[in-house]
Amino acid sequence: MINPLRSEAEAFRFVIGAIVYFALIAIASAAGGWKAGLPVFLALSVAAVVWWARARRVEGPPTTQPRPHAEGERRILVVANETVGGRTLRDCLERKSAGVREEILVVTPALNSPLKHWVSDNDAARADAQARLDASLERLRSEGIEARGQIGDGDPLQAIEDALRTFGADEIVISTHPEGRSNWLERGVVQKARERFPVPVTHVVVDLAAEHEQVRG
Repeated sequence: MINPLRSEAEAFRFVIGAIVYFALIAIASAAGGWKAGLPVFLALSVAAVVWWARARRVEGPPTTQPRPHAEGERRILVVANETVGGRTLRDCLERKSAGVREEILVVTPALNSPLKHWVSDNDAARADAQARLDASLERLRSEGIEARGQIGDGDPLQAIEDALRTFGADEIVISTHPEGRSNWLERGVVQKARERFPVPVTHVVVDLAAEHEQVRG
């Protein structure tokens, strides 16, 4: 389940709006019974749907922060969760960093169950994501690739949007499991990212099982 609210501020506005919505219906019903409450309910519901649809329609994709683009410099935003430490992803970043002064931001979404997400019980998910991220950054640095990282929203598209607000990426790299084993691919995350964000998106498939077989071999 994907959280339709894209930020904490939007969630706060939703809660306040819901309180006002039900309060007005309750007041109208208390004052004039259901005959007064029903028109208020219908009017407020229509207004809420129209406002929500208009807000989603007019909201464009986030833009990267304006910044001077030095010659030979490249900023890469990497979004990966369980595949963040995969050899295939590291090889991709090594190729993209060759011959340029790279700046890489690795974002690992803190994936969680829908129930725990809605009740804001994210501590375990964030701790697991941080452990994977730290190990991946250490491997990248040991291979001469400078990178920093952060934990992102559980929704990878929201995690990308949040990162782009402060990190002027030239390219986005999304790392997933192979098709059939990737929840992100089932949800169309890569295609939606290409439609939503104004920078090129590269999709890297990391088969961790195959990499482990090669190591054992």
